Amino acid sequence: MISMRQHVISLAAVLLALGVGIVLGSTSLSERLLSHVGEERDSLSNQVDELGAERTALRDELDGANRFSAATAPMTVRGSLADRGVVLFSTWDVSEQDRAGMRRLIEESGAEVTGEVQLDRAIAEPDRADQARKLVTRLLPAGVQLPTATDVGTLTGGLLGPLTLLDQGAGAPQVSPEERAAALTGLSEGGFATVVGEVRAAPLALVMTGGDQAGPGAEPGAADRAAFLARFASQLDRSGGGAVLAGARGSADGDGAVGVARADRTVSSALSTVDNADSPQGRVAAVLALREQLDHRAGHYGTASSAQGAVPGVRD
Repeated sequence: MISMRQHVISLAAVLLALGVGIVLGSTSLSERLLSHVGEERDSLSNQVDELGAERTALRDELDGANRFSAATAPMTVRGSLADRGVVLFSTWDVSEQDRAGMRRLIEESGAEVTGEVQLDRAIAEPDRADQARKLVTRLLPAGVQLPTATDVGTLTGGLLGPLTLLDQGAGAPQVSPEERAAALTGLSEGGFATVVGEVRAAPLALVMTGGDQAGPGAEPGAADRAAFLARFASQLDRSGGGAVLAGARGSADGDGAVGVARADRTVSSALSTVDNADSPQGRVAAVLALREQLDHRAGHYGTASSAQGAVPGVRD
């Protein structure tokens, strides 16, 4: 018969063995778990290194493509706009570097930039709309009629179009130099535009804009500014021999200016657009799109899904 003392000793031995087993088992499990975590960490670290190397290689490849495009751009557009004139409009979010690059390429095409007008952000702000409408009406030269639309984009295009573009039929200026200078000065003094040097009438207009767009995270009023620019460029197109709206990457996304223009059939059927004008390829597309406008054709170019192709002549 087992005594109480033997029973207690046996029970204590069992508990001790169980405790030792648990400790040994957990230690073994922890070691295996730590070993697995370490292997996963090393694997992820290797993937990060590989992705970093791939990104660097892609960036180098893109830089090389951009350098090649920049080097060949003058040859690509040479003679395409020979003896033509282009008025260059740009918005508040276009850098001087991008403006200068576009001016150089226009000149390489054989055209002359006959004037440059930089639109200030105030002209596209909803809270300045009434002031802009009144000023546009007051500055309108005698004999020029504004469109029946009441939005500021169309009205501003209805003023600046006749001021800066040749009449498509007669091929002559639509206002006198004095009327043009007076109206442009009024816009400048009103805080709505900055005029660079003298502006002479030309058959074509190029409107450059940045990637400002609406949607989640966008600045307040982005959708209104995008709509303003699409309607402004469309009205310029109607006023002369043709116009191109050229935006930076992002301008075709969401409710960006190029996106708004492409989504409106009445606008996109006549106005050409480019969605990557901050790149050498996009600048080439913009110049060649101006050439298309002279031939009474419109197209939409760039890298966005809504583009018809990279450049005119190469459509998907």
